Amino acid sequence: MAGDSRIFMNQDMEIGVTPREPKKIPKQARDDIPIATDRTRLLAAEIKKPRQRYMQKSGKCNVHHGNVHETYRYLSDLFTTLVDLKWRFNLLVFTMVYTITWLFFGFIWWLIAYIRGDLDHVGEKDWIPCVENLSGFVSAFLFSIETETTIGYGHRVITEKCPEGIILLLVQAILGSIVNAFMVGCMFVKISQPKKRAETLMFSNNAVISMRDEKLCLMFRVGDLRNSHIVEASIRAKLIKSKQTKEGEFIPLNQTDINVGFDTGDDRLFLVSPLIISHEINEKSPFWEMSRAQMEKEEFEIVVILEGMVEATGKTLLTAMPTLFQLALCLC
Repeated sequence: MAGDSRIFMNQDMEIGVTPREPKKIPKQARDDIPIATDRTRLLAAEIKKPRQRYMQKSGKCNVHHGNVHETYRYLSDLFTTLVDLKWRFNLLVFTMVYTITWLFFGFIWWLIAYIRGDLDHVGEKDWIPCVENLSGFVSAFLFSIETETTIGYGHRVITEKCPEGIILLLVQAILGSIVNAFMVGCMFVKISQPKKRAETLMFSNNAVISMRDEKLCLMFRVGDLRNSHIVEASIRAKLIKSKQTKEGEFIPLNQTDINVGFDTGDDRLFLVSPLIISHEINEKSPFWEMSRAQMEKEEFEIVVILEGMVEATGKTLLTAMPTLFQLALCLC
């Protein structure tokens, strides 16, 4: 019987029947590594030194630009620069621009009254001043505010015997309209930014690697707390990890795409209820050659980016959350 078996096997080999190749599995399943207990993992997490994050838990990038010599580029796009400023600096600039503008034109009104001699004939009925009831710099400053804000109290008014005052009135009205359009537009864009809307988007604190439909997958959950939907929501994921090329170049913050369904359309979300986002760990996955022990020791971050339009305002919403930094502690 043994000889017959060898004959049949040789015949199969001669016919050309090749043995079936073993199914390729990721390194997590190939490596036989003992599973550490929860207590051991907690001790290891406490002993591990804290490292600098690429992105904070709040979603803000922890990157600061230094040694920038061409600072004039920020002034070339002044509107965007003002919008990107923090609220305290934005309010300071908003207040200072209006205050300086009022003071400047108030000084010009006072200078005209001083040159014409209106300040020496205050209260004389026979003297026709450039601006009635203008007796000093304070009243000139008030008249500048009334002119630019179009309040028009009626106590201080310009007369027709002052051509230079009429020209200054036109200039202040035009420049005041430009300042109003610029600063009010800046504040409107600043207020209408959907950054607060992003706070109602919840990501899972941990990610898990588990079998799903007989495939090893990296999974995490995302949900929206509000009833108003996010239109055209799409999700992406990036692996932030240092890399050394074959030529020896070291890239400290290399970004690698993590496929969460952009080839199948699963990255287009309808966030009515919480959804589980899945990434299959196959040969194209950056985790294919990463064992469980390497995941617990490697320093990397997974940044999840969700983009869409707010239904109420139509503004584009972009939020990035580094919620998967505890991936190595959540393998199951």
